[in-house]
Amino acid sequence: MKDVKAYGARAIDAPLELMTIQRRELRPQDVEFEILYCGICHSDLHRLKGEFGRSHYPLVPGHEILGRVTALGSAVKDFKLGELVGVGCIVDSCGHCSCCQEGLEQFCTEGVSFSFNGIDRVSGGYTYGGFSKSYVCEDKYVLHMPPFEQLAMAAPLLCAGITVYSPLRHWQAGPGKHVGILGIGGLGHLAVRIAKAMGAEVTVFTSSPAKVADAERLGADRAVLSSDEEAMKALRGQLDLIIDTVSAGHEVNAYLTQLSVDGSVVVVGLPAEPLKVSAGLLVHGRRSLSGSNIGGIAETQEMLDFCYQHGIVAEGEVLPVSQVNEALERLERGDIHYRFVLDMQEL
Repeated sequence: MKDVKAYGARAIDAPLELMTIQRRELRPQDVEFEILYCGICHSDLHRLKGEFGRSHYPLVPGHEILGRVTALGSAVKDFKLGELVGVGCIVDSCGHCSCCQEGLEQFCTEGVSFSFNGIDRVSGGYTYGGFSKSYVCEDKYVLHMPPFEQLAMAAPLLCAGITVYSPLRHWQAGPGKHVGILGIGGLGHLAVRIAKAMGAEVTVFTSSPAKVADAERLGADRAVLSSDEEAMKALRGQLDLIIDTVSAGHEVNAYLTQLSVDGSVVVVGLPAEPLKVSAGLLVHGRRSLSGSNIGGIAETQEMLDFCYQHGIVAEGEVLPVSQVNEALERLERGDIHYRFVLDMQEL
């Protein structure tokens, strides 16, 4: 095992501190890389607080991990020393269930291993995430990272980007489709850009007057305040798809009415409380309320290549890793412009 510096928490709700963790020695199929940047996601915060089921400590968060290859196992053929790479949420799966065979590793029927706080099928125990100096991962879960001009802000694509890209692709957003984006935050701002790049007409729904102009700056064809009854009424039955990025409790029925026949509201946020849904609104118009969770490895690579081609990265702030606790506090109180990314140079 190899000692590696990292920032982690030793107990629930404890501040993150500099610590030493251990990474496994390279196996034949492993890629080791120095971490340059790692995004901060709301799920990091939820895990630190023990809100997504049991968390295991010490806990090193981080699953939007971007770096440069420093060592390769003897059997690795598709990566080169010095290459830019990324690791997102998934670092292992069974590989033989129907979901894995179809490139849907996120739905592995035997349980996917996540890049932090996940079951480590190789070394035992639990995985440590990307708030660290380096990472080791089997090559088939490592992604080729295009040379984005704003490289640091490409890190959030590894979770936030694929979270919205996958449902947009699955529900065939594109020319002739009218797509709604509910909420303009860390997920929603990327959903707007990706949906527009796919060729869809895009309407943003927001509860914040301050977000209207920003939604239009991001490329939305229009932005509608959810409190504007007339504007909401004018769009009834007009949308093919709505990506619901809101993670707080909210009224979903108002958006089901915006759908055309066979339209769908797709939930990608994770409200703590159950959503209350009118069965009548689903039956009338054969509408659906569905969900989506990140994406498989091949689709994540496809998303990275698509975003590079269209010049799409996240917006936000890059902070030194030593300011991780400040960043988490600001994230919790909403003092953030879309995304935070940690720069690992200090480690």
